[in-house]
Formats: sequence, structure tokens, C-alpha cells
Amino acid sequence: MEKKITIIGAGNVGATLAYLIVQAELADVVLYDIAEGLPQGKALDISEAGPLWISSSAITGTNDYAPTTQSDIIVVTAGFPRKPNMSRDDLLFANAKVVSEVVERSTALSPNAILVIVTNPVDAMAYMSLKISGYKRERVIGMGGILDSARFRTFVAWETKVSPRDVEALVLGGHGDLMVPMPRYTTVKGIPVTELLEKERIESLVQRTRHGGAEVITLLKCGSAFFAPAAGIFHMIQSIIYDEKRLLSCGAYLNGEYGMHDVYTGVPVVLGRKGIEKIIELKLNDQEKVDFAKSVDAVKSLITKLSKEQKIE
Repeated sequence: MEKKITIIGAGNVGATLAYLIVQAELADVVLYDIAEGLPQGKALDISEAGPLWISSSAITGTNDYAPTTQSDIIVVTAGFPRKPNMSRDDLLFANAKVVSEVVERSTALSPNAILVIVTNPVDAMAYMSLKISGYKRERVIGMGGILDSARFRTFVAWETKVSPRDVEALVLGGHGDLMVPMPRYTTVKGIPVTELLEKERIESLVQRTRHGGAEVITLLKCGSAFFAPAAGIFHMIQSIIYDEKRLLSCGAYLNGEYGMHDVYTGVPVVLGRKGIEKIIELKLNDQEKVDFAKSVDAVKSLITKLSKEQKIE
């Protein structure tokens, strides 16, 4: 294959993503993890599935950064997952130590790569990764909005009893409890959801979306979501590899857009070969502006804490 995708972290999200990439024959994969044998074993297992999918994509498991050299895309999933009764923000300092090291080492070997950050709290991790990597902002993207939007789509589809394929939904803001699902921009086959559901039902779906990750954690008891996050990342990198220019909600660095400066948060963007090729600025009503600002302020608070600890400039 001509393209190489490095996945840092061979846990549930990383391994599931690797499997999706190989199955779709999207690119060759390097699966990195510090645990000896873990990435090698999962890479071998996925390789042995290749003939059944008639896939020619190669996958390499490694504990060494050298095989990641000249990657086209680097996906960072490494870090500690949430446990019951934990927020994403509780992982801030522990995951910052992990992400700062892997970003520094992997981007040094792939100076032209596009960096997709998955580790929570993802908006703060993306901000730190931008500063550490020295990449342009278009090439450092946070995964959060696409997952949040998929969850909102799912709940709307269940409530309206239609196929999820016919639902388009949008979620803005930080990937946390203050995210901003957007009913005004959510449609069922072009019909605004506000014309199909009562306000109270829509609000219940909004709240369920905000706590979608915690709901999965509570049910699993010993882990966090990985199938839907991996699917979200897959769609992001597919749009980049094939230059599809899909409009997706992703974590982007804002420097004036939406009136926000020096912060990462979820907004609709166009993803193509160069990464974020355009940030779409929506016209928000007064309440949406308030909710969005509150969500962004929460991200800024994390960035401030992280900047003092990590001395990020």
C-alpha cells in the first residue's frame, strides 16, 4: 500500500481501528504500544483475518518508534481510559504525560503527517499536541465531535423510529459534559427534528448524548467505549486518505472563528488530504452562543491547568 497510518496505543480503540483500516484496505498500519507482545499479537491476529477479507493491507506491531517513520497519519489513542464515576477531565495530568511523549517521538519521525488525537480529555490533548509537534493547526485534529454527533444521530433515530442513515446531526463544543448538541441543525431526511419531536423529548436526547460515554462505562463496568470511537476515527482518516472533503464535526484549533481564540473545540470542518481544509462557521442563536461559550470555557480551563503543569507556550 502507498499510505501508512500509525496508531499509538494497541488497546480496544487502537486495535479496533487497526482492524477497520485493514479490512477496508485503506492503508498499511503500524500498531505501537509500550506493552511487549500486545501490538505484535494483535497485529498477527488482524493479519490472519486479511485473507478472509481479501485485503492486501499490511499491519506491523511494534514497541519501537522506528517503523512509524514517514507515516501519513498518526492516531494517538494511548492513555488511561475512564472508569465509572470519572469524568474525562479527571484524566488530564495522567494522560498529558503519555500523550506529550508519544507525540514528541512520533512526529519527529513523521514531520509531514496529520495528527489525530483521541486520548481524553481530547480537546486539551489536541491543544498540547499542536504545541509539542510544531505542526500547522490544519494537521492536528481532535476526535470528539464526530463521535458525539453519531451518538445524537443514534438516539434521534431510535426516538423517531427511522434508519440512522436518514438522520444527520451536529454537536459542537468540547468533548465533555458541556458539549452542545444542535437540534436546529439535526434533520431526518431533511426534516428538522424540531418538527418531529416535542421540545421535552429533544432535550432528553440532548442530555443522553452529553452523557453517552458515561452510559457505556456504567454498563461495561470495566472499560469505556471503543467500537463507536474507532468507527468515528475511521471515517475521519478515510476522508483524509481519499481526499473526500467530508463535512464532519471535529476538534479544531480556533483563532478567531466563532469569536474564540487559542483553543480547541468541536466545530464542523471539511476534511481532506491536507487535514482541516475549512472551518464552517454557523450562525448561532443567543442560547446556542451561551452554551457554546460555556463549553469552550471549560476546555480553556483545562488548557490553563495543563499549560501551568507542562509549561506549554
